Amino acid sequence: MSELFDKDPFENITIRLNPEKLKPLLLLGLPVLLLVFTAVTSIYTVQPEEKGVVKRFGRVVSIREPGLQFKLPFMIDRVYVVPTERVLKEEFGFRTEKAGQRTQYVRGTQHQDESLMLTGDLNVINVEWVVQYRIKDPDKFLHQVKDQRASIRDISEAVMRRIVGNRLGSDVLTEARVEVAALARDEMQAILDSYDMGVHVSTIKLQGVTPPDEVKPAFNEVNEAQQEKERLINEAEKRRNQELPKAQGEAQQIIAEAQGYAAERINLAKGEASRFKAIQTEYSQAPEVTRQRLYIETMDEVMSRVQKVYVVEDGGMAPIPLLNLDKDATGSEEKERVGR
Repeated sequence: MSELFDKDPFENITIRLNPEKLKPLLLLGLPVLLLVFTAVTSIYTVQPEEKGVVKRFGRVVSIREPGLQFKLPFMIDRVYVVPTERVLKEEFGFRTEKAGQRTQYVRGTQHQDESLMLTGDLNVINVEWVVQYRIKDPDKFLHQVKDQRASIRDISEAVMRRIVGNRLGSDVLTEARVEVAALARDEMQAILDSYDMGVHVSTIKLQGVTPPDEVKPAFNEVNEAQQEKERLINEAEKRRNQELPKAQGEAQQIIAEAQGYAAERINLAKGEASRFKAIQTEYSQAPEVTRQRLYIETMDEVMSRVQKVYVVEDGGMAPIPLLNLDKDATGSEEKERVGR
């Protein structure tokens, strides 16, 4: 049995080809193969979102638009397709695992080298961002730098680290995120233009800015304290906005009352002065009459306030009521006499 399996079954088979019979087949097949190879190497298609860069012996000869195109066969012309109308993106700190209605992302320790950054106040934060860009010049994109994708990633990471390193960590975590993204886009575009890469940066979006997992509890405590501080400041501002207008209104009221009182006293003083001047004029013309008139007016003013008038004789005798100007007192005395 072992000899049966060790023996080669094709050992005694001999194939004999007749060259005369194969010659017509070769003469017919070679042109067909040549024609097929020519068609395959000269016809190509550029998709709607792409442009084709045609290079002949390493030199760019044309840039083709989308559609069915032709080139020189036999690898004389080479076509490099560049997606010029497609928005490309680079992700830092995470990767998109499955795009769709509910996009799934992957974050791991291998991506933290991209996202962990040192801020201006020597804090470490985890910054995740996305760079979206388009290729506006396929010729420059292919030939200005060797590794286009790596260059874009290195430029974006360098710019982001510099901007974050010049700011406070609390600012990057809160209100400065939009400003950081806009500044990073402008600086990245300036560097790409200096390299003449033919790339236009559409947007840079900070996907997430969080503290590292190791310091999240401490960060949460600081955040709560900051929120409590903001709450107390808001309450103080509210109390200030309530009390300040009230105090201002009371001050205006006191000022108005003082101004009214001052005007009243001034007018009264002016009236008294004018009256005194008028009396002085009259007195200078008829002193005796004026003196008698002033005496009568003064007695009239004084006597109108007196309730009882007593006449006291010399020698210590009891006073004799002369006039009783108090009606209530008079009435009570009459009642007492009647009672007696």
